[in-house]
Amino acid sequence: MSDLFQYAAGQAWSGVNDARIRPWLGAAASDPLFALGIGLLVLAGLAGFFWPDRGLWSRIESSRQVKTRVLLEDALKHLYQTELAGRRPTLQSLAGALGVSLDRVTGVVEDLQRRHLLELPGSQIQLTADGRSYALNVIRAHRLWEQHLAERTGVTEDEWHRRAERQEHFISPAEADFLDAQLGYPVFDPHGDPIPTADGDMARSESVSIAAVGPNRCVRIVHIEDEPDAVYAQIRAVGLCPGMTVRVLESSPQRIRLLVGGAEHVLAPVVALNIAVVPVLPAEATPASPDQSLSQLQLRERATIVRLSPLCRGPERRRLLDLGLLPGTLVTAELNSPSGNTTAYRVRGTLIALRKQQSDLIQVEKREGAAQ
Repeated sequence: MSDLFQYAAGQAWSGVNDARIRPWLGAAASDPLFALGIGLLVLAGLAGFFWPDRGLWSRIESSRQVKTRVLLEDALKHLYQTELAGRRPTLQSLAGALGVSLDRVTGVVEDLQRRHLLELPGSQIQLTADGRSYALNVIRAHRLWEQHLAERTGVTEDEWHRRAERQEHFISPAEADFLDAQLGYPVFDPHGDPIPTADGDMARSESVSIAAVGPNRCVRIVHIEDEPDAVYAQIRAVGLCPGMTVRVLESSPQRIRLLVGGAEHVLAPVVALNIAVVPVLPAEATPASPDQSLSQLQLRERATIVRLSPLCRGPERRRLLDLGLLPGTLVTAELNSPSGNTTAYRVRGTLIALRKQQSDLIQVEKREGAAQ
């Protein structure tokens, strides 16, 4: 720091003979108050730059430390997930995941080693017990925050992962515990990824890719990989989400054809690889004539609510349940709006108006005969 002040002083004295500065020096020499004001301004500027915690220098240094910590935590996540997948992490894979050069990632590995978060037996990169615990804390914060966004906010699905990627670095273990309790201790996040407990335990499922399922089989989706974005967007466009039961109609190297809610959809095998499923018991299998959505009812037709779609989440789901749209409830389509986008349904003696986007999320079983 003393070198910086010496340099500044030297620069100041070197400009004394500058014609533009002489009038200021003359004024300072003849007016002590003017000199005092100049001195106070200089001191204020130096204080603003070097003030502990709030000065510009402190904020620059704090920002640099945060960026370094985020990079280290992202490295720990990649190393943990690579080990979990049964692969051996390398400097190249780590550099690719972090989007940095090999020189930079070498420094990251050395930093993690100094912190006793990883070790290098032979030529391998291996997390220590503390490193795995740290990585799980970051993963837990990420998945809990995604669940929070899905269940407690109106944030759209395409934003969950991106926002959680940022927030995961600023949630302490104590805050994660509080968030976990507020959400009711969820076991899985909205994509079907298991959420680690505070002790580091995670649920496991013996799932397979839907691309490996033979034709004419019913399966339940348990996980959808949310990266890369382009592939995830295609899955979202079809309307798939964890918890759904679908029937595989055709499975070939060229395409995977699915029956989803009464509609057929075709996925490329490379997209289907991102969807993990488990077999469905015969009693749970999707019937040959799948449940209809409430929006398909014609006026005066009646139906019984079977379930709310797994796509119906958060505030929207709570609102529909608060309106009495519960499984087993009898509903009747009564009135259509002129635009056709809104329909009034009679539910427990009350008329409730729903937009088509809402009634699409309510699965029903049609009843014979029109309402009286």
